[in-house]
Amino acid sequence: QVQLVESGGGLVQAGESLRLSCAASGRIRNIDAMAWYRQAPGKQRELVALINSVGSTNYADSMKGRFTISRDNAKNMVYLQMNSLKPEDTAVYYCNVQGRSYYTGGFNSWGQGTQVTVSS
Repeated sequence: QVQLVESGGGLVQAGESLRLSCAASGRIRNIDAMAWYRQAPGKQRELVALINSVGSTNYADSMKGRFTISRDNAKNMVYLQMNSLKPEDTAVYYCNVQGRSYYTGGFNSWGQGTQVTVSS
């Protein structure tokens, strides 16, 4: 079983920055896509950013130019640098990792979520 632990959320003012981190652990054979999603109160969970195994990235339109996703394959970690934060970025941010483990084959794991609150 693959576990994800997120960190880095918090309360900031509009215009400030935060960096989220997510560490994957377990009997991981390889990791394919790593992504960040978010869910605001009363809204559906939405994709924020995704990075694949070769480093290609994809962002939701509202995050382009402000957010940067990156990964450290040696550490099985994914990061989300969030700049110029806006109150509408307030949400619980979830890490998602897909890959293959040694025992169970393919996996699609979610973190527990980390709260990001942006005040105006």
